[in-house]
Amino acid sequence: MPTVDVRNMQGGMVGQMQLADAVFGIEANEHVMHLAVVRHLAAQRSGTHDTKTRAEVRGGGKKPWRQKGTGRARAGSRVSPIWRGGGITFGPHPRSYKLDMPKKVRRLALRSALSTKAQNGQLIVLDELSVDAPKTKTIVAMLQALEAEKALIVTCAVDQNVFLSARNIPGVTVVDTNSANVYEVLKHKSLILTKDAVAKLEEVLA
Repeated sequence: MPTVDVRNMQGGMVGQMQLADAVFGIEANEHVMHLAVVRHLAAQRSGTHDTKTRAEVRGGGKKPWRQKGTGRARAGSRVSPIWRGGGITFGPHPRSYKLDMPKKVRRLALRSALSTKAQNGQLIVLDELSVDAPKTKTIVAMLQALEAEKALIVTCAVDQNVFLSARNIPGVTVVDTNSANVYEVLKHKSLILTKDAVAKLEEVLA
């Protein structure tokens, strides 16, 4: 079982913790992690783009000129797609970009990402993370003590004080275990987990 040092907010080591092999010690599946990242980014797209077809463009009621005798090409409507100002052929319309992924595959992708961080020495476990009031200075000092400037901080439950304290720090993101995802884990250089968050992830993913 992988073993990691447990540290406090001041950067000091307060003990060690064994991590579950099934969550933090597997061989990473890069293909599955790639699929999870693509799925996450696709879900961020709004899909509100829209173009007008010839049925939606204003005009086109009257035939521009008579069928024969003018020397010009035949034309029945000014909203034809081949005309400037006409409708758009095969243009984009509102749609959802969300991709499906089986639950087992999603869990495998997250386990692979967590294992990658653990094996690369980019995983930091905190004994406790508590902030009495929203104060950016507190989180900045903690990150400096842990030598983790660009980090994803994962708490067991939503902590509004921690979230508000870290939201203005560039390169730092705070999520709870329910919102932890492969994209955020791989995007940040360091992964900071509280002991409670580690237990919750092992309970859900093992």
